[in-house]
Amino acid sequence: MLEPETTVNQRLLAEIGRTQRLEILNTLKRTRGLSVNQLVAKMKMSYMGIKQHCLTLERDGYLDTWRRPQKMGRPEMVYRLTRRSHGLFQADSNAFTLDLLQSIEEIHGTNAPEKLLYNLFERKTRALKDKVKGNTVEERAKSLAAIRDEEGHMSQFVNEPTEGGTQILECHSPIMNLIERYEIIGRLEQDMFEKLLQTPVRREETWTSGLYEAAFYFAT
Repeated sequence: MLEPETTVNQRLLAEIGRTQRLEILNTLKRTRGLSVNQLVAKMKMSYMGIKQHCLTLERDGYLDTWRRPQKMGRPEMVYRLTRRSHGLFQADSNAFTLDLLQSIEEIHGTNAPEKLLYNLFERKTRALKDKVKGNTVEERAKSLAAIRDEEGHMSQFVNEPTEGGTQILECHSPIMNLIERYEIIGRLEQDMFEKLLQTPVRREETWTSGLYEAAFYFAT
């Protein structure tokens, strides 16, 4: 029997136990990994306090470490999230949703889940068209990023040439388990962004350790 999602979240939160540890996880969620010194600068806590929390979170399986290459000198050790941390963040789908799509496939054929997902994204796109505001691509992108952030995608508008150009960067997906199972969702998200921004969009997806990122690149 599946453990209810709310129960899982409550159990994980009880295990983590301290607000500072949740803050560390939330801070790392929007990055590709941070060193203890970088966490200290962002959170205004002591080095030893941050270090101890990170060691505890690593021991409990929520963080791992890797050595990030530097332009000069030795690699820098940084902390990043593991897969186990996903249960702490918003989820709009669960194992029941996957089972439901599997049942639809068994009853109506192999293409049925993709047809259902296509219809769902078409409806979602129509609903968002009334909410996304702006006369320019940039204005619409900022509006869409704000909406997606409220929906739990940890979304932000980024316009930095060193980061690959103008993009909407998302550090979480409430339907992550569906994205892993159905590759079509990435294409459907890209199509939805193109219709809402009214410009060509390129979607790039990244999975590393507990890191999930979806970047939507476009010209303004």
